[in-house]
Amino acid sequence: MAARVRRAEDKGPVERLHERIVAGDRGWFFARIADRVAERRNAMGLSQRELAELCGTTQSAIARLERGGRPPRIDTLLRIAEALDCELVVELEPRS
Repeated sequence: MAARVRRAEDKGPVERLHERIVAGDRGWFFARIADRVAERRNAMGLSQRELAELCGTTQSAIARLERGGRPPRIDTLLRIAEALDCELVVELEPRS
């Protein structure tokens, strides 16, 4: 009897995360952060240039981060989190 393949929308978040890790899709972490930065920046009514000034970086660096162009350094993320009045939470959990 053939195993039924579950569609992505039928899978839970843990199953989807596990698939990403197994597939070697490590960019998802930074894509999620990029989305959160853009959402928070917009919610605060800040332009990319204004956020860049608050963080001591350039508008092009913020644009690159938001479109997932290159993973940002942790110190850059910390400055962005501070400017957006957010906590930066990075977790490390043992594999099961």
